[in-house]
Amino acid sequence: MRREAGNGPSPTYIKTANEYTILLCENLLQNTHLHSNILNEVHSSGLHDLRGVVAVLTGGASGIGNMIATTLLSNGATVFIIDRNQSLLDNVTKTYNEAAQKTNLRSRLIGIVGDIGTKSEAKRLAEEVGKHTPYVTVLFNNAGVLEGGFTPPTKAKAADFVDAFFNNVSEEAFDNVLRINAVGPYWLTFAFLPLLEKWKEHGYGEEGRRFPPQVIMTSSMNGWTKDSDTARSYPYIFSKSAIGHATATLARELLPLGIRVNGIAPGLFVSGMSVPGSTDEFGQSHTDRTEFDFKIPVSQLPKELGGPSNVGGSRRDIASLVLFLLSNWFVNGETVLIDGGSLLVHASSY
Repeated sequence: MRREAGNGPSPTYIKTANEYTILLCENLLQNTHLHSNILNEVHSSGLHDLRGVVAVLTGGASGIGNMIATTLLSNGATVFIIDRNQSLLDNVTKTYNEAAQKTNLRSRLIGIVGDIGTKSEAKRLAEEVGKHTPYVTVLFNNAGVLEGGFTPPTKAKAADFVDAFFNNVSEEAFDNVLRINAVGPYWLTFAFLPLLEKWKEHGYGEEGRRFPPQVIMTSSMNGWTKDSDTARSYPYIFSKSAIGHATATLARELLPLGIRVNGIAPGLFVSGMSVPGSTDEFGQSHTDRTEFDFKIPVSQLPKELGGPSNVGGSRRDIASLVLFLLSNWFVNGETVLIDGGSLLVHASSY
């Protein structure tokens, strides 16, 4: 029996059944090791192990930002959360850092007070984060506001439409919403580029836990809506349309740097924005409200089976999407809709 000796000078020959058995065992061990590596490579514990990851998250003290922050913390990342509310920042960082320590997590939340709507503030925030870390893995441009709401006119008269959409919407509302929701993320993206680039120099993380440098925008289903009932605010609709388009445009712009840009487009998630006054001192939102101005056709897991207590999307829904985007190297320029099917029943350009 002939046995090839790889790249050696000449073939070897198997003369006994014992040698043949040894060869089979060697091949079996090699294949078993290979198959074990394949299984380990795609196991969730490795895909979502964020130890060593450094994230910057705007609007991270409450709402969807709080859901993102706790997801990152729970899976091992260090998270700089930027918010305007100092007392809420203090409560959130203290509460969840203590919880992380009790479960032996080395990850932590670091709070920074900031207003993300200006160029100078974006520069200051990047410099402040840079004092604590030599690199950033991911920037979440998540902070947002909703102003300039309207009550739909009840009569098909021009005067009623002017009153609803013009007289009762201020210039300040438009300026503020666009500045924070759309312009601020532009300034922050470029201010943090050097720190994101440094993540590449760090080797994209540690062996077995390597992640692409990335910017993730929080857009909204309202970036695609044609039915204003889903938002009841044209400043908000305009701002989310803008950030959705910017996500794809900036993804192309940053291709030479190898920095990805993706987005999340939520539908209804109970927060201080969607249900004013619902946020507690720990950044969590709670409501008994079940009726909204738009439809959510997809049902959640029943509460008695462990489903969410609030109507709409859950913390777990946001967490699974965030972990997917963070760990995926092949998605770029995409905004992922997570709306419970609302845009299946409301007119949209999606």
